[in-house]
Order: sequence, then structure tokens, then C-alpha cells
Amino acid sequence: MATRQVLSELAAGYRQLSGCEVAIESVGGVDAARRIQAGEAFDVVVLGSDAIDKLIASGHVQPGSRLDLVRSGVAVAVRAGEPLPDIESEDAVKQAVLTARSISYSTGPSGVALAALFERWGIAEEIRPRMVQAPPGVPVGSLVARGEVALGFQQLSELLHVQGIAIVGPLPPEIQIITTFSAGLPVGLAPGSAQAQQVQALLAYMTSPQAAEAKRRQGMEPA
Repeated sequence: MATRQVLSELAAGYRQLSGCEVAIESVGGVDAARRIQAGEAFDVVVLGSDAIDKLIASGHVQPGSRLDLVRSGVAVAVRAGEPLPDIESEDAVKQAVLTARSISYSTGPSGVALAALFERWGIAEEIRPRMVQAPPGVPVGSLVARGEVALGFQQLSELLHVQGIAIVGPLPPEIQIITTFSAGLPVGLAPGSAQAQQVQALLAYMTSPQAAEAKRRQGMEPA
């Protein structure tokens, strides 16, 4: 879901350039991987780079086809109108977490890394009763906007377009969680076929310098 907006914008740009229609279905990463493993047909998949590597290892994505598209960092959000906590340093973020009424994070790679950070801080057990993991495909920002959680952590790209929240800012550099999102080609896509050539042309556009501004506009950096 973190790549939903940027892929939509890039697909629209490619459509203008080439006239080729690109249909993108955005679902939670866990669901996407499950559908691919179940044999669902697709032309290209975009997931966290580690998820693409696992699909290559399991024989569902072509070896050597991984192409890194964007790098995405985690930001912090509170409900609109609430006081903004200090998140300028690692210690400040830790205190914000310890004092928050409730904390939410995603099922994606950033959520896994965040849980590991809380373990490293030694506060995982203390805050466990106040932790809310958003279901796959459900934006953390939506839980924050409804007041169901007080402090939300998610990819900046997923928070940018949520109404009813205030983005406090990115995590400080010492604990920033960067996820690389990559494309992969299905094993059923015949090399050299007309379909494969169209996919390669799309990916060439998505990794070109002219795509960089769209990536930054959606809270990401080119990989």
C-alpha cells in the first residue's frame, strides 16, 4: 500500500508518454505475496525488496528480475488538533512512545522493524497492551484520524494523503527505517514476448530520471 500513490502517478505519466494503459491493483503486501504464491497471473509485482527476494527463492518471481524503484522512510502522525510530540531524537521518540495512550504500526516491513526497535529499547512488554497493529491494507493514518490510536507510525507516503491527521515528521536519522520497494517479474512472463517488452518499457520509465520528481512528491526517494 505504501507504493499505491506513486505507482498510480507513474502509471499515469507512462500512459501519457506511451499510450499504454496500466492497471494497478493495490493491496497489502501480505495479501499480494499470498496471491502470487497461489498462482494468480500478473505482469509485474511491486513489494518490499525482501519480499521480492523471498518470491524469487520460492520460484514465483524470475531470478535476476528484481529492480529497485524507491526508498521509503517512516513518519509519525497524531490526530489533527492534538499536541505534536517531540521526535527530534531517539530518546524523544522513545519518551513519546512510552507516554502515548496507544501506538499503531503496520504489518509491512517498517512495522516489523519498528517492533524490533521497541524490543531493542527494552519497552516492548511494557507497551504491548497499548500497541495496535493495523490489519493488512488498512492505513495506520485512518486509525489515527478516527481517534482509535494516539500515535501512528507508517511510511510517509501512506500518511501524506490521509485527512484528519497531523504529520509530526520523519523519524530521526539514527532510528529511521528505510524500506526499498522493488519490482519483480513473474515466472510466467515469457522473455522476449510482446507482453514482456511492454513490461520492460514500463519499468524503464519508472526508473528513469523523469520519474524522480513523482517519487519525491509522494514522500519517497529514487532507489
